[in-house]
Amino acid sequence: MIQTLSDALAERGYDTLTPVQTAVTDPELASSDLLVSAQTGSGKTVGFGLAIGPTLLDETGRFGPAAAPLALIIAPTRELAFQVSRELTWLYEKAGVRMATCVGGMDMRDERRTLERGAHIVVGTPGRLRDHIQRGSLEMGDLRAVVLDEADEMLDLGFREDLEFMLGEAPEERRTLLFSATVPPMIVKLAQNYQRDAVRVTTLAEKGQHADIAYQALRVAPQDAENAIINVLRYHDAQNAIVFANTRATVNRLTARFANRGFSVVCLSGELSQSERTHALQAMRDGRARVCVATDVAARGIDLPNLELVVHAELPSNYENLLHRSGRTGRAGRKGVSALIVPPKVTKKAERLLKMAKVTAEWTEAPGADEILRRDEERLLADPTWAEEIKPDEADFAARLLDLHSPEVIAAAYLRLARSRYSAPEDLSDPNTRPERKERKPFGPSTWVALSVGRDDRAEARWILPLLCRAGGLDKDAIGAIRVQQNETFVELTEAVAPGFLTNLGAGNVLDENITVRPAEAPPQGPRPPRDDRGSGKPRPKRDFDGPRPKRDFDAPRPTRDEAPKPRPAPKPYKPVDPETHAPAKKRGKSADAPRRDDKPRDFDKAPKHRGDKPGKPFKPGGKPGGKPAGKPAPGKALAGRVPGGKGPGKPAKPRANASDTSKRFTPPGKSAGPRKGGNQPPRRKP
Repeated sequence: MIQTLSDALAERGYDTLTPVQTAVTDPELASSDLLVSAQTGSGKTVGFGLAIGPTLLDETGRFGPAAAPLALIIAPTRELAFQVSRELTWLYEKAGVRMATCVGGMDMRDERRTLERGAHIVVGTPGRLRDHIQRGSLEMGDLRAVVLDEADEMLDLGFREDLEFMLGEAPEERRTLLFSATVPPMIVKLAQNYQRDAVRVTTLAEKGQHADIAYQALRVAPQDAENAIINVLRYHDAQNAIVFANTRATVNRLTARFANRGFSVVCLSGELSQSERTHALQAMRDGRARVCVATDVAARGIDLPNLELVVHAELPSNYENLLHRSGRTGRAGRKGVSALIVPPKVTKKAERLLKMAKVTAEWTEAPGADEILRRDEERLLADPTWAEEIKPDEADFAARLLDLHSPEVIAAAYLRLARSRYSAPEDLSDPNTRPERKERKPFGPSTWVALSVGRDDRAEARWILPLLCRAGGLDKDAIGAIRVQQNETFVELTEAVAPGFLTNLGAGNVLDENITVRPAEAPPQGPRPPRDDRGSGKPRPKRDFDGPRPKRDFDAPRPTRDEAPKPRPAPKPYKPVDPETHAPAKKRGKSADAPRRDDKPRDFDKAPKHRGDKPGKPFKPGGKPGGKPAGKPAPGKALAGRVPGGKGPGKPAKPRANASDTSKRFTPPGKSAGPRKGGNQPPRRKP
């Protein structure tokens, strides 16, 4: 291994390499293209950093002057790109590396200036990298290695065209390394098109799938899904926990719910800006936040050192997302728990996802309030504070407490103070018991009334019920069955409210306009008559399906095609119709058989006549139609509007304004357009 890289690993405490790191650093693969598949949390980032080292560094294990980039690292998300940049920075720090990061949501001008100053390794997301290439700010001519991290996720997110564009722009003699947790057929096809005799490296068979992660499938009642998440967070009390949801709306709702319950929580979704997402992850790393509610944007590549718990508030769409979500914990040999919240309606889906992921989960129930309180007591008794040495000031305060209170009172107060720091657990119902349906109490002694509207009047129970409550002063509990008949509607009322109901209606028992009420014994018995589809109220005619079916005579001769077809009836003669009334038009003075005007023959060889072109009379300009010259104006009148500046006792015609001359301003009628004071300056306001 190169000395500068070996020293960087030693400073970070890397005593032994992971299986995937050992496989990709094989000297025989130093110049080969690689297709690597390994489980999440196996150290793929450091692995491809070590793999491309011999291709980028010189004999002394250092970089030359920074110019055009030598390596291009492509990641699916911004968070993963920043994480890869941090890992490669400390790995190549002793080699004199200069890194550049190009991701969406950041200022592109700063990234362009960084690239112009020179960089050895560029890390970015597909869309932003392609934008830099097309703008000419990212040169691809000197590239020696291209790495696609989480390649399957980039294809799932729709970056296939961007990847193919960048791989096509890179030099053909480059090395191409594809790293992914799974290798679907699309990855294999991409490798065949853009890699040269790629070597397949896999470490999935060496170790059980997520051996450091304990999977739990928690059965919960439908109404207790969110309460179960709160109890799981309280029971484990992890340093860092991620709660995954499928939509941004669910993320926002859970974040608000957890914040109200006293959890230090942040959210992470695609609707946040890059600075907000960065601050959220930094708060988790610093310990200022302990719970992160996120969509699948945080399911790939994000490494939180103290992440101990992953909760699936909503099941993912496929088993690959289940593995990637759970892979945020149990990384680099650490233990973790992945809990699936499983209401009854998604039980089959959870079983299918676990089976396809080849994961064995423990099916159990969410912890209850009593279990959480006992777990709090166990953590309190196991706290290392009990073993610490007592300081003098603490001893003085303890003596004063013992003088004021008994040890039992002090211990109980300490327990209450310790529990007050946490959110109270939720009481969960048994997920195996179905909610009991509320049985309707039997309708007591009742009487019937009849309304004077029925099916013929389009009467429906949905508007009869509020009408009875509003006009008759009834409650819904006092109304029983409503049976709409053909001409009447029968309503069942309790005997206690029936007299008051009729009293409220008045002397005429008028419920509403044209609706009256009368006492009735009971609605007519028997089945409801069928209703006509056309709304006429008449029953449909019954068809006799039980009658004998007429037999078909198969021995009768069929008509041949040679027989002459029946003659069609002669068309009726055309009759003119009035277009407005659609009635037969009245006969004109001429007979109907007389030819119409349009039927007269036309002489197409004859020249057409023009206005003012009568034969024998020459056409004079300004003349009237027919060749007559224009007459002289009457005395005292001028040809205003035709002859500019016409003379005579009348007013001369005004010259027409030129629309293209912007110096002319509009002048209202009756006002003179004098020169404006002040030139082009706006008019001064009066004091």
